[in-house]
Amino acid sequence: MKIGLSEHFTYKKLIKFTIPTIIMMIFTSIYGVVDGIFVSNCVGSDAFAAVNLIMPAIMILGTLGFMIGTGGSALVSKTIGEGDKEKANRYFSMLIYLLIIIGLILTVIGVNLITPMAKLLGADENMLADCITYGRTLLLFLVPFVLQNSFQSFLIVAEKPTFGLIISIISGVSNMILDFLFMKILGIGVLGAALATGISQAIGVIIPIIYFASKKNDILYLTKTKFEIKPILQACANGSSEMLTNLSMSLVNMLFNAQLMKYAGSDGVVAFGIIMYVSFIFSGTYLGYSIGTAPIIGYHYGAGNTDELKSLLKKSLKLIAITSFVMTGLAEILSKLLASIFVSYDAGLLEITTNAIRIFALSYLISGFNMFASSFFTALNNGAVSAAISFLRTLVFQVIMIFALPIIFGLNGIWLAVTFAEILSLIVSSVFLIINRKKYNYA
Repeated sequence: MKIGLSEHFTYKKLIKFTIPTIIMMIFTSIYGVVDGIFVSNCVGSDAFAAVNLIMPAIMILGTLGFMIGTGGSALVSKTIGEGDKEKANRYFSMLIYLLIIIGLILTVIGVNLITPMAKLLGADENMLADCITYGRTLLLFLVPFVLQNSFQSFLIVAEKPTFGLIISIISGVSNMILDFLFMKILGIGVLGAALATGISQAIGVIIPIIYFASKKNDILYLTKTKFEIKPILQACANGSSEMLTNLSMSLVNMLFNAQLMKYAGSDGVVAFGIIMYVSFIFSGTYLGYSIGTAPIIGYHYGAGNTDELKSLLKKSLKLIAITSFVMTGLAEILSKLLASIFVSYDAGLLEITTNAIRIFALSYLISGFNMFASSFFTALNNGAVSAAISFLRTLVFQVIMIFALPIIFGLNGIWLAVTFAEILSLIVSSVFLIINRKKYNYA
């Protein structure tokens, strides 16, 4: 049975509506992990380190899709809640066309700058060629990458979260098959990993474009529009927190790699790369829930349903609390198994990585609350508060901890940096939720 944005959400309906997006984010993370497994086991640890060294630079350029997708979906769902579907479709179409144009521009810039970028990130002679090959190939698929990130949010606004999951599965399975073909069968190394990712992203974009191009859809569809500065700026402001999150994560990952090269060498970079892959899976649960609930919150905010906002916030905090204990427990129990999937061939590296996963997993107790708080304010079209939470959480606090904690705890201090940053961020999130409760009447 289809669940509409305008309905009252019980726990059952809330879980049922968001579960496709949660599974989609987890599955997307899993097929990203498969890339890493194939590179590590088929090409080697140097190639794996090279991929993880250049990846933050690619993600910086791809943050546009997260910003327009989350910020634009908040604006569009609010506009639908206000009863103006025609305007909502104009805004939706305008934002998609804008993404295509800017994505093409960034592709040209990125392809020409990838070599100095790799050198700036510290790629040595063993890594440079792989960094350039992987980065340049992925950049050729930048438009599908940003569109795929954006469509994940807009399919939820269109009340099609299950369709979004199906698209993600098709894209993910394609990536896995192509990884096996290009790296295991054809043996073309990191080029194969990049091609597999890029082609699967293109597949994941073609399907929703065909869907949204059909005007048979009664909620969202692509239509003629014109570029309007005010809604573009509003969408960007709404989504600035998500852009800051991804931008900050990329910058912070570069700092993590620099510190790890200092304290543990290339083995530390490999271990951190594995942690990031593992973290994508566990954090995907929180991220999927936040993305899945944002259009519901945006709709009821636009419609003035304050009782529903109260209910959604209360239920969400309870669900996240339960999930946080489950996620942390699983990460602790499965730490050695997860590490061995990537580096079972090296006992020393396996020990370092297992220890790192166990320490880093403590952050899962808190991170879900901070992710949801930022997304909650994005859905309320308050980009400033959302951006403040994200900026402090993913950049300021983490940078401080990355440099401060190793002085006290050594290498373990680097693995603890995110947990300490999340604790400080939780205080900030709580303060913003308290001081804004009367403004939005959600508590």
